[in-house]
Amino acid sequence: MAACGQSRSRSLLAAVTLALNTGMRYSEIRLLQWHQVDFAARSLTVGKSKTDSGTGRVIPLNARAAAILGFWASNFPNRQPAHYVFPSERYGAAGDDFTACAYQTDPTNPIGRWKEAWEAAKTRAGVQCRFHDLRHTGCTRMLEAGVPFPVLAMIMGWSPATTVRMAKRYGHIGQKALRTAVEAISSGAQPAPSIPATNAENPAGSFANPFDLNSNDEGNVSKA
Repeated sequence: MAACGQSRSRSLLAAVTLALNTGMRYSEIRLLQWHQVDFAARSLTVGKSKTDSGTGRVIPLNARAAAILGFWASNFPNRQPAHYVFPSERYGAAGDDFTACAYQTDPTNPIGRWKEAWEAAKTRAGVQCRFHDLRHTGCTRMLEAGVPFPVLAMIMGWSPATTVRMAKRYGHIGQKALRTAVEAISSGAQPAPSIPATNAENPAGSFANPFDLNSNDEGNVSKA
């Protein structure tokens, strides 16, 4: 994230943060418009997506996603609902210290791509990953936190067919949630009876000794 913050592309850090914290696809982020962001409800509505299930889905914004969008919005005090959240703009250097700056910003057109900025940030950080891997990381983190798979599918915007495929792909990660589910059965049950260390107070064959397997139904000791 630090490497993204050092990028000449001032929108890279915001885009990467949004991808990690919402699970949105690259194109969904690139084409996001301000009318899709509801700061009051702290949510956003995805526009045209890769799947019908993904188009129009509402994603709640966690604290980090809401904060980065709020910060990014402060760069555009005159923004309009139809303006793109990440507008087309060019980058250069200004001043004697060659400080990175943006110019020719056009909010009526979306940013073209983050490819060069993303590749440069990866080089600085010494990592190898695709932008799409940010979506996988967000998915994995939610599963590890015990988020039910149907809820995850709604957030990610998976089609029914993709949901089945992803259930197989990420199935091993959901083991923690499965264990929590079965442990809930025992947590609500009565404590198991403790087995007496000795049966001195409950002679063999008595009704008061339920752990005596040698007694018959009438409480008498069975004889071989």
